[in-house]
Amino acid sequence: MSENNLSVIGKALEWSYEKAVNGAGVLGTAQDLGNEYLKANNNDKLSAINSLIRWQNTKAATGGFVTNLGGIVTLPVSIPANMASSLYIQLRMIAAIAHICGYDVHEDRVKTLCFVCLTGKSAADILKSAGVQFGTKFTAAAIQKYITKEIIKSVNKAVGFRLMTKAGTTGILNLSKMVPVVGGVIGGAFDGISTNIVGNTARDAFIS
Repeated sequence: MSENNLSVIGKALEWSYEKAVNGAGVLGTAQDLGNEYLKANNNDKLSAINSLIRWQNTKAATGGFVTNLGGIVTLPVSIPANMASSLYIQLRMIAAIAHICGYDVHEDRVKTLCFVCLTGKSAADILKSAGVQFGTKFTAAAIQKYITKEIIKSVNKAVGFRLMTKAGTTGILNLSKMVPVVGGVIGGAFDGISTNIVGNTARDAFIS
């Protein structure tokens, strides 16, 4: 796995997360999204999260976020538009879940945990490989205080490697497979990892 490819996926993660939590064109922030689902579910956190996982935000699903951002000229160099789109949609959902659960999505440790959730069932293994010690279950509340700046670097690199492996190891162009699914279900899948699994991972990690 080349360092260049890992650098590209790292830039894509950072760019997509920044757009998710700070807003992208006419699209609201992940926090706005979380608040909408909380309001619609009478401030029941679990119901709001499960509803969010089941149904994609209509604006993100049908509007085409790249168009709303003014085109792919806003994307970092070498990052395919459909790759960034898939990352953006999933990270916006994950960050919304974290916000619903009371976490500050602008905090570096929370951002890293959101990145980890992208790996779905591999999340616990990713953290353990980076030296984070915890029991059998990955929960943000249990491990957040143990995540140092050095561990953040290790975890982010491990996440990038895992996502690159899922996309394919023969070249960065394989990342073009990561196309969001437009429809009722929240879009996006990394080579077989469904958004449902990613959402469930985030729910189980952040809710207390």
